[in-house]
Formats: sequence, C-alpha cells, structure tokens
Amino acid sequence: MAGLIPQGFIDDLLGRTDVVEVVGSRVKLKKTGKNYSALCPFHNEKSPSFSVSPDKQFYYCFGCGAGGNAIGFLMDFERLDFPQAVEELARQAGVDVPREERSDRRGQRPSRQDSPLYPVLENAAAYYRQQLRKHAQRKRAVDYLQQRGLTGQIAKTYDLGFAPPGWDNLMNHLATDNTERKVLIEAGLVVENPDSGKRYDRFRDRIVFPIRDSRGRVIGFGGRVLGDDKPKYLNSPETPVFHKGRELYGLYEARRQNRQLEDILVVEGYMDVIALAQHGVTNAVATLGTATSEEHLKRLFRIVNNVVFCFDGDNAGRQAAWRALQSCLPALEDGRHVRFMFLPEGHDPDSLIRSEGHDAFRARMLQQAQPLTDYLFRHLAEEAPPDSLEGKAHLATLALPLIEQVPGNLLRRLLRQSLEQRTGMDLDSLPAAPAEPVSAPPSEYDNVAWDGYERHYDETPDWTSQPAVTRPSRSQRQPQRQRDTSAVENPVMSATRTLLHHPHLAGLAKQASQLANEDDEEAQLLIALIDTLQKNPQLSTIELLARWHGTALGDQLNRLAEKEWLLNIPSANLEQQFFDTINTLMARQTDRQIQHLLDKSAQTPLNTEEKQQLRELLNSRHTPTAGN
Repeated sequence: MAGLIPQGFIDDLLGRTDVVEVVGSRVKLKKTGKNYSALCPFHNEKSPSFSVSPDKQFYYCFGCGAGGNAIGFLMDFERLDFPQAVEELARQAGVDVPREERSDRRGQRPSRQDSPLYPVLENAAAYYRQQLRKHAQRKRAVDYLQQRGLTGQIAKTYDLGFAPPGWDNLMNHLATDNTERKVLIEAGLVVENPDSGKRYDRFRDRIVFPIRDSRGRVIGFGGRVLGDDKPKYLNSPETPVFHKGRELYGLYEARRQNRQLEDILVVEGYMDVIALAQHGVTNAVATLGTATSEEHLKRLFRIVNNVVFCFDGDNAGRQAAWRALQSCLPALEDGRHVRFMFLPEGHDPDSLIRSEGHDAFRARMLQQAQPLTDYLFRHLAEEAPPDSLEGKAHLATLALPLIEQVPGNLLRRLLRQSLEQRTGMDLDSLPAAPAEPVSAPPSEYDNVAWDGYERHYDETPDWTSQPAVTRPSRSQRQPQRQRDTSAVENPVMSATRTLLHHPHLAGLAKQASQLANEDDEEAQLLIALIDTLQKNPQLSTIELLARWHGTALGDQLNRLAEKEWLLNIPSANLEQQFFDTINTLMARQTDRQIQHLLDKSAQTPLNTEEKQQLRELLNSRHTPTAGN
C-alpha cells in the first residue's frame, strides 16, 4: 500500500498553488474588488454568491456554505478523495508526490483518512464483487436481482456483491493470522462470540451493498438475505469509520451521477435507492436502519436546498415522517425546503415508478409532496383540532416549542403568523415557548444462464431485454432559536479565530505554553493552535487547515474560518482581544493554583518551596504576561 503524503509537502504545494487559477479553470470568475465572484457550482442560484479570495487563498459561497482551499475545491468539484486531489494539484504544479511510511511515534494521531480499516473494507468489497461473478451459488443472487429488474450497469454503479453461504469465507480469504482477524472484527466484517470465542463472517448468503463516504471510500456494508434468515436486512455495526447516524446510502453515487443536484429524495432502503436509479431517478439516498437525524440533514443541506422524504402512506410511514420532521426543524434556515411524499397504499418506490413511469414519479415528487409547514400543522391538528377554544390553545401549546426550534428568522416568523391565523391568538403578547430538544428514536430477473456474468459486469450491457429509463451552515446547531452571536461570542473562540487568520500572533504569546494543563475544551483548541504555530511559525492559515484536514480539530477550525474567510477586518483590535484572552486564561490558571495552595494551607502548613510559589503566583497575578 502506498505510504502517507508528508505534511510538509502538502504545505509547500498549497503555498505554490493559486486557488483563483484552480477555481477559474473550472468556473467562470469575475473580478469584484479584491476578490472574484461566480455562480456557485455546488447549488443552483441566479445571482453570484460564490467568492474566491486571492489574499486568503480560500473560496466561500454565502448561499450554501461551501468553502475551503484548492484541495477542498478539487475534492468537491471533481469528486476526488484527498490523495487524488493532492496528486492533481501536484501534476498541475509539475512536481511528484512523495510518500512516507506511517510513523508510530507516540503522540502522533493518524487522521481518519489514514485508518487501516479502509483498505480492509475495500478488499472486502472486491471479494463480494468477485463472488457475484464467479461463486458456484451466485445464480440465486443474480436471479433475485433480475426479478427486481436491475441491469449490469446499475449493479456496477452501486458496486453490488454477494456474500456466499458459509461461516468463514471472507475471514479465510482476507486473514492469515490472528492480528488480521482482529482487524476484520474491528471493521465489522467478522463477529466474535463473547462466550465461545468463535469467529464467523457477519454477512452470509446475502446480496451485499457497499456503503461509501463522501470521498467514495467503503466504510461499511448492508446485506439483504436470500434465504429465510433474520433480519431481512443487516448493516455493519458502528466502527471507527462507520457511524450510522451520519451516513446516507447512495449519497456518493448520487453526486457522481449528477453534476449539479437540485434536490435529494430520502427513501427507506437500499433497494429503493437502486430501483429508482434503474429508472432514471438518480438523486435518492437512504438512511442506514436509523431514523433521519439532524446530522443527516446537515449533510444534505450542505449539497442542496431541497429535500423530499418518501414514506409509505400507512401509520408506520407517517410516524417515521413525523420523526424526520422533528429532526429537520433545527436545520431549517431561510431558503431551505423540506417536503413529504406519501406513497399510495400497497406501493413502495420501486413498484410505483414501475407503475407510473419516471416522468409521473418526478412530477409526484415535485408537485404533490407536502411542504413541511403544511404537514406540521396538519399533523398537530389531528391531535388538537382548532375547532374550539380548548383545541386552539392545545394547538398553540404543541406548535410553539417546535416553531421556536427553526433558526430561519423569516420562516419562523411566518410559522408564528400561520399559527396566529389558525388559533386567533396574538402570539407576540405571549412569552416565547421554551424549545426542548427533540430526540428521534431509531426506529428479482428472468431465469437465464449466467456463465457470462463477468463479461456483463465489466462491459455493463443490460441483464434483461427491458431498457433502463432514461450543499448551508456546518455549525453545530442546538434545537432552539438561534440568536445573533456576534455580540456575545465566546472570547476564547474569538481569539482562536483571530489566531487562525493572524498566525504570527502565536510567536508573541511567549508564555502561553504555561496553559498546557487548561482543561476547557475551547481553551485546549486555542492552546493546540498556539503550540503548533510556535513550533512551525511559517505556517499560514491555509496550511493550518490543511494540516488538520479530516480530523475533529480540523472541522472546528473550518467552522471558525468560515465566518471571516472573505472579510477584511482591521487587525489592531483583534490582536488586542487575542492578548487579552491569553492573559485572562493565564490569570484564571494562576487563580486556580493560588486557590489550591490556600486550600492546602488550611489543612497543613505549606513548606518553604510552596510558600515561595504562592508569593510568585500572587505577584504574577498583577503582571501582564502576553503581548508585552
């Protein structure tokens, strides 16, 4: 396996790359003052909100929130993974990408993209794929796929595979020793019985659906049983690289098949996604055995502004729709749209699109799906019919806490006005209802010879004679009304953002290393940034973000950077605020040390060294320490 790309090379590559050239070669840019603007390539818009800063070497869209450096742009625009984007930039710069072996030195944490589970999961996907082509019992799997009307092309697009019957086929194929078997267990591919210690393949006698992350890496699998085993569908367990509450099946494939997605259809299962794609609806995704979460919605709204949920019209489907609505509310910024499409009785997405065709299905999705706001009041009115004073009061009691979770100011105001019209109440005269967090509980081909399946899979002709019919905020939002935080921003986070945009300040904060034992998470983020910059004073903003790309720290820094990527802010006041914050943190730590010694002296007399330390601490408490 190829080694890691040295961080120093990535820093140097970004230093010699002009983000304006990278973006401008793919998007038509127009000079606007110091920056360049364009129509955003990641969402539909009529007026430009996409801006590229040559000074800060960043792009940012004020419409959908897309932003990053040259590497991030290539990853999103060209649908490349991180190493591929680095390779492409290196090719343009005329340099070769060096590789180095992973270091196991203590204190170095591999980023998520370096997890050893990725190649194991990719090898498993290749194995399952091969079994669908060559295994002696593959016909059962192929017959099932044929009966569902799928073609070789769609199987290739979604990388379908077959886990053959047997307890240890995959384990014997991929593992030669106990260490490798343990990796398979960690990847969720092999199960170990806690009582007997016996190990066996998790997926057996099933159609296998690889689940990919946004970069196309296999992170887990779903399996559909071919026999009578239970459960009918089985997912990989939670692993270091697979988290069901964040991932969506088919999202990677939807982005690959659509240069520009206008909306995304959320359905309930793998086969729904694939069957719709077979008939030309290539924008469907599915949750992975869990209810739709706020994290899912954040990912979807990062890509599109329109999300349509597709549920069965029965009671279970409507319960699932209501849970989805509750998850949507905290993500409803102004300009975002959510609709609910309920299927006719007896139909699933596969049968419905077969019955009425691609065009009618799309028309149903676009024209007949209920807006979230209509569904919200319709659902609540079933419990609290507003045909009496008591019913109106009950409706307001139910609706207000939900409405207050909506962060979009205009939408929230319109919802309150709609509630006023339905109840006849003047809501502005009432105190705002407290917003309570809402937790969403988890909730077949003609009989033909198949010896030539390998050729079909690779060359992708149809398996049957039937032709196939032809992104905004990333910030963590609490489920309550969001207020303008510019006037009450946490000073520690403000200092961190200042340092991110003015890295040279770290060299002036000479005594900040004394804060190493600060236990506040936000302070730890600031201290980590100071420590890195003091050891690497040449790093720029863009290099800092690239250095932590793909890590939790990197995500935090990106969220901070987004706020001011393209703003020209005078640095004098920011620098003073930065040093004031450092001094405040140091004073806070000094106070804790003083209090510790005073508490100790109340129990036992201090020794000479401790008395001297207390005197020095008391003296230093009144002496400025940073930026002087």
